[in-house]
Amino acid sequence: MLQQPIVPSAFPPGRPVEGRRRREGPARPGGGGETAEADKPKTGGGKGGAKKRQVFSREDLYSPAGSKSRARKRKAPTRKGGKTMVTTPAAHKRIVKIDETISVGELGRELGVKANELIAKLIQMGSMATINSQIDRDTAGILAAEYEYEVRDVSFDEDEVLSGPLEEEELAEDPDAEPRAPVVTIMGHVDHGKTTLLDRIRKAKVAQGEAGGITQHIGAYRVPVGDNFVVFLDTPGHQAFTAMRARGAQVTDVVVLVVAADDGAMPQTVEAINHAKAAGVPIVVAINKIDKAGADTDRVKHELTKYSLIPEEWGGDTLFVPVSALTGKGVDSLLESLALQTEILELKANPKKPGFGHVVESRIDKGRGPVATVLVEEGTLRRGDFVVAGASFGRVRAMLDEHGKQLKEAGPSTPVEVLGLDGVPPAGEGFHVVANEKDAKRVVEMRTQKEKEKEAKAGARQAPADLLAAMGAKATETLHVILKTDVHGSLEAVRTAVEQLGTAEVSVRVIHSGVGAITESDVMLAEASSARVVGFNVGPDNNAKRLATQSGIDIRSYTVIYELIDAVKGMMGGLLAPELVENALGRAEVRAVFRVSKSGTIAGSYVLDGKVARNAQARIMREGKLVHRGKLVGLKRFKDDVREVASGYECGISVEGYDDVAVGDIVEVFEIKEVQRSIG
Repeated sequence: MLQQPIVPSAFPPGRPVEGRRRREGPARPGGGGETAEADKPKTGGGKGGAKKRQVFSREDLYSPAGSKSRARKRKAPTRKGGKTMVTTPAAHKRIVKIDETISVGELGRELGVKANELIAKLIQMGSMATINSQIDRDTAGILAAEYEYEVRDVSFDEDEVLSGPLEEEELAEDPDAEPRAPVVTIMGHVDHGKTTLLDRIRKAKVAQGEAGGITQHIGAYRVPVGDNFVVFLDTPGHQAFTAMRARGAQVTDVVVLVVAADDGAMPQTVEAINHAKAAGVPIVVAINKIDKAGADTDRVKHELTKYSLIPEEWGGDTLFVPVSALTGKGVDSLLESLALQTEILELKANPKKPGFGHVVESRIDKGRGPVATVLVEEGTLRRGDFVVAGASFGRVRAMLDEHGKQLKEAGPSTPVEVLGLDGVPPAGEGFHVVANEKDAKRVVEMRTQKEKEKEAKAGARQAPADLLAAMGAKATETLHVILKTDVHGSLEAVRTAVEQLGTAEVSVRVIHSGVGAITESDVMLAEASSARVVGFNVGPDNNAKRLATQSGIDIRSYTVIYELIDAVKGMMGGLLAPELVENALGRAEVRAVFRVSKSGTIAGSYVLDGKVARNAQARIMREGKLVHRGKLVGLKRFKDDVREVASGYECGISVEGYDDVAVGDIVEVFEIKEVQRSIG
């Protein structure tokens, strides 16, 4: 019996399907011996035209294997004994594109060779490598050349999108170059009157707002001097802010070295001289506090001659101006000297270029976000420009001068506060105006990638020799610190000062640092890592206070760096093992020896000096040599047990574990005290 094909349900039962015919054929393994196929569709349009109908057998509908077998395509048979044909790419395709480095495995895939083959060639070249090792472009070029490949550099070059400062020769030939205002940096030792002098010049009260009268940030101010302007930078004088003073010297045209007439050259004075000389800028010496008792300007001049600062009246080329920042005496002469120096320098800049300069200071301002004080050195910075500063970028939303006035643009030698960056750039970092946001992102991504690679290399595993040396080294304690400051310049300086406090026994590790208030996350990190939270000119917010109270985390805030450093030293001292100090109490001479059955040997002694105390430590000396050391366990005065016996009295002494005491022995009594050590 032939199996009747099943027609889709679109056709009513009993109705014949047009265009269908039976065909005799071999029986299928699954049952029926007949198959059906659809006739070709009839031609013609309209309703009369028949569409192609597909007819399914029972196997097709109910057998899963059947549907899969239809979908599976049969592969064409391969010729027996055929070999794979290897083709060589055309010359224009034999190119390997490399950024800066490439792994051995990736280079092998690009060249179409096995990585082991490349590793063998690298070993022959004297470089031990693995499949994941990174090789530079030059090495990759040597390997690629052996396989007739060319290496093409596709790395991103910042110089293509960033414009830097022009050289003096270029400025001299630039037709768009115009005279610019000089940038003057005030330097000197702490408390020598730098900020007070600047305060007198710009007629503002800055020093009164500084904690302890010490400047702890870099301030940039544009001051009118006659018909022109002078930009003044005030740098901190404390030794911890060496890096900040160095940045001030790098962006300045003239350095005003302030030296107190009653104090003379000090350590930070010498540092300021070295920074100015390293930057190659002229120095004008302002001898301040000439109105104080004990002021001696000639002594200051003699001291500074040791550092090649020879006054003009002595045949040198350094201007010395005696001033009094408090009364204003000599300030006009100082400004005239600065004008003379700047005329000699013939300072110029091209205001038509894209803006370029340096970040003087940066911080996070509540309500405004990241705020960076920048000094425009060349070109013009305009509101709406895209800028890059370090690993931060953004669009300038607003610019403000030192008085808080909104600016639309800032030309050369103009300090401004910039709002709109996505982060807090490090103080001293260069900033550039770029054409668009895309270029800004590319620069930041490249800098971030380089920083990660640098950290990865720094954190690479140590050599076996270094590991063995570390294993044999004495274990040290580590003080973990979380540091928060108000501005980025202070963060850098304070962090450096704190990390330099480490000794051979206690090291300091700043596990986290940042700009802004102490937050809840800082407290949680301190709890997880057993760290101390220290703030400089910042304190904790409400959530951080509440969490710190619950967790028992001590948060300390300081406004003067001296106090912060002393506090960290105290924390380090708490990790040191206490020092055992011997405190001598007295001496006694043995004049008789008594043997008591129950109490053992008792030394009848006479207290020569000091006192003898029970439970103290004792040394028994015989003819100047130590014969025993132990605890003084028994002390009697006649038949009574006593706690101590003073000088000039007799007593009976029992020393733990020693019965061979003899007449004439000296008993030295002392105590051991634990003294908490501190960091000097």
